[in-house]
Amino acid sequence: MSDSQKTNQSEAQMLISYNLLRRLIGCFGILLPIVLFVGAYFMGCKTIEPSLSDYYHTIMRNIFVGVLCAVALFMFTYKGYDRRDSNAGNLACIFALGVAFFPTHVEIGSCTSEAATCLMPYKPWISTVHFVSAGLFFSVLTYFSLFLFTRSSRAKADFDKQKRKRNTIYHYCGYVMIACVLLIALYFFVLEDKMPELATYKPIFWLETIALWAFGISWLTKGQLVCKDKK
Repeated sequence: MSDSQKTNQSEAQMLISYNLLRRLIGCFGILLPIVLFVGAYFMGCKTIEPSLSDYYHTIMRNIFVGVLCAVALFMFTYKGYDRRDSNAGNLACIFALGVAFFPTHVEIGSCTSEAATCLMPYKPWISTVHFVSAGLFFSVLTYFSLFLFTRSSRAKADFDKQKRKRNTIYHYCGYVMIACVLLIALYFFVLEDKMPELATYKPIFWLETIALWAFGISWLTKGQLVCKDKK
């Protein structure tokens, strides 16, 4: 085998590894809300929690923390094409760990408050770190979708059909994540007090779930599970 053939084979293997990593990250994003709800349901919590973060205080705590730690690890090992990808991955790693290890407070009267065995006493700054980490985590994920995944070594005019399709998906996913984060902020700062009846519909849980699904779809697309390049 010639040196050029060995180089091409090595590059192909590296591409397969990166695509597998991207697909794993995407699968974690899509499956996390489903696993948390189904697992808690069969363990006796028959209602949807106010947010995904509230599952930290249920029997699903280890799954919640474990998946976030796995995503953090994958983000840390993800280098992409240049320093921007690496820096964004490192930041996503830090923020994911912030979400995992600085839990939100327990909602009194919810299923969480009945099943919770808190690892640390509630302090306002812990929840603040949690919410800031969550917001920054989704901001980095949005940056991946809108600005990193859409890049290419080719000029935009030279994009093939599959690359154009993938970029469209990245843009939609990025915009969905932005919309979800803004709606969550609107609910917390405005609607929660003015329209308390909205809490019945668990808006934070659904907005976080939609944002995670958009994140997952974006990474699955980057892993070329869909709109795959022609060989």
